[in-house]
Order: sequence, then C-alpha cells, then structure tokens
Amino acid sequence: MSRVYNFSAGPAVLPEEVLKRAAADMLEYGDSGMSVMEMSHRSKVFEDILDTAEADLRELMGIPANYKVLFLQGGGHTQFAMVPMNLMKNRVADYIVTGQWAKKAAKEAEMYGEVRVIASSADKTFTYIPDLKNLPVSPDADYVYICQNNTIYGTAYHALPDTQGKDLVADISSMFLSGPMDVTKYGLLWGGAQKNVGPAGVTIAIIREDLIREDVLPGTPTMLRYKTHADAKSLYNTPPCWNIYVCGLVFQWLKDLGGLGAMAKKNEEKAALLYDFLDNSKLFRGTARKEDRSLMNVPFVTGDEALDKKFVAEATAAGLVNLKGHRTVGGMRASLYNAMPLAGVQALVNFMEKFEKENGR
Repeated sequence: MSRVYNFSAGPAVLPEEVLKRAAADMLEYGDSGMSVMEMSHRSKVFEDILDTAEADLRELMGIPANYKVLFLQGGGHTQFAMVPMNLMKNRVADYIVTGQWAKKAAKEAEMYGEVRVIASSADKTFTYIPDLKNLPVSPDADYVYICQNNTIYGTAYHALPDTQGKDLVADISSMFLSGPMDVTKYGLLWGGAQKNVGPAGVTIAIIREDLIREDVLPGTPTMLRYKTHADAKSLYNTPPCWNIYVCGLVFQWLKDLGGLGAMAKKNEEKAALLYDFLDNSKLFRGTARKEDRSLMNVPFVTGDEALDKKFVAEATAAGLVNLKGHRTVGGMRASLYNAMPLAGVQALVNFMEKFEKENGR
C-alpha cells in the first residue's frame, strides 16, 4: 500500500523520516527495554527525551532564557480559557477576530472578564486581515490576542499588530515552526501540535516568565495554571509522553534540514506553486485576499458546489486526500504544512490542471 498525499488541516501529515524512526522505536526505545508509551514519565530516560525536545525547540526558535516552554494537554480550547484565567488581571482583554478560532477564544474569555474586539474581518467572512495600525487598544487591557494563521480561511498575519505596549498573545497552531519568529515580540505563544509539529494530544506554550504568576483568577484549577506546569517542568502530572517524543523527532528533523529559515523557503516554494496556478486558472479561484494569504492553508473554490464535490471525490480517488473545505465555508482547502513535500503540491496542481480541462466552462 502506498502513502497518499494528505492535505488535512489537522491532524496532519508528518515527515516520513519521523514516522519511520518512531516505528523503529515502537517496541523499544534505545536500550530501555520498553516503548516510550510504556515508560514512567518520572524515569531518567523520559526526562532526557523531554529535555532534549525543549532544548531543540529553543534552538530552532531562538527562545530566550526568560521564556518558559511548557508541554501541555487539552488543545486549543483549553488555552482559550487558560489564557484569561492566568493573564486577565484587570478583567479586560482586547481580541482581534480574524476567524473561527479567534472568535471562539474571545467568546470563552467573556466568561472571565470584559472582551473588547478591537478589529475584525467578519464582515467579509474572514477572508482578510484587518488594518493593524492605529488600533483602539484599551489602556486597561491585560493583553491583545490574535490567531496568527487562520486555518479555515487561509489568511495569515504578515506583520504583527501595534499593541501599544500591551502583551501580545498568539495562537500559532497552524504556522508553528513554519519559519523564523521573534519570540520576544510576544508575551505568550501557544500551539496545538497536530497541525504542523506532531500528533494530536500535546499543546506547546511559550510564555515570558513575568507572566507566570500566583495571582491568577479566583477558582482557576491547579491544572490550568501556567505556574503549575512551569514549576514542575511540564511533569506535574503524566504528560502525553509519546506525543512529546514524536514532536522531539520533528524538531530534530527540522534541525537536520537547516532550521526554520530553510523550512520557510521550502514552504514559500510550495505555496507559490499552488497560488500561481489559482491566479491563472479559469475554473478555480483562491478565496483569501492576496496580500493576506497563508503559506500553510490554501482554500479555493470553483463557484459550483456540485463541481467542488466532484473535484474532492476524484482527487481522493487519485490519492490526494482531505481536500474538502471546512464545514463552515465549503469548497476545498489544501494544507501545505512542513511535512508536505513539493512533489505533493505538484501532484495536486497537475490534477487540478487535468480537472479544469475536463470540466472547464
């Protein structure tokens, strides 16, 4: 059986080299006599896995010493609550809403304080990033929140908002490790691994130390305090050990490729190939505003729902899978994460050219 080209938005494609290494280690990791899935998270062997993963991530992203790296559970929906529980000291926060995930985060934060939406692209179905200059940042806001890459709508921030001195909090799930980032521009970054870093089940938070406080909102559970996990070095309770191990393999894979600068060039090449085709197609069109396009997620349509459905079915039969768009927007979406090879994108473009010739109007 041959592997397909998997364009899923998440859980998503992983590097074949990583999968092969994980398969080789499945029964026994090193000379431990057991699988990573079987070993104690308190063991020296697993602590070394965790420490190496953190060190490699710090090297890849240039994470300063005054930022903590936390390997957490609960996914993005838990972070939607964890952020305000830990950071909303004044009970006020500003949110820029550019898609479903920022919208959900803002809605969740309303349970803990006043949420002010200072910019939004909802008026045009989140197909663009709003103007980020001269934002009405609240003087009493504890932080400004963004979702930096919008998986569903295929938009991305190519410049960060002027937060006027307020801490920037960013959900970077679907662009995590896709290129270099200046961590110092953020107070907190977090991302679910299942889109671009590893298997579902682990969420990575990178938080500046001064934001890890005792004075969280009353009623915040112990497990939802960043300080709990920072103090315990991500070992307060049993972490998702296997998932962290696979993330560590991905970090090593990225280092072997030359780091995030080299990865960014590969991602730009893949995205350019698909966007160039869409821009010249008479059948297909991209739905995101050109200047705000994501390198990771590319939504597109034919303008005919029946034809979209036919395209997805025939693409699946051709080994190009998970191209159906998100249920809230329809159409198609190709996610071009780090592990998607250029050959996969070329195969998609070749298929789209063939489909257009056969179904063009």
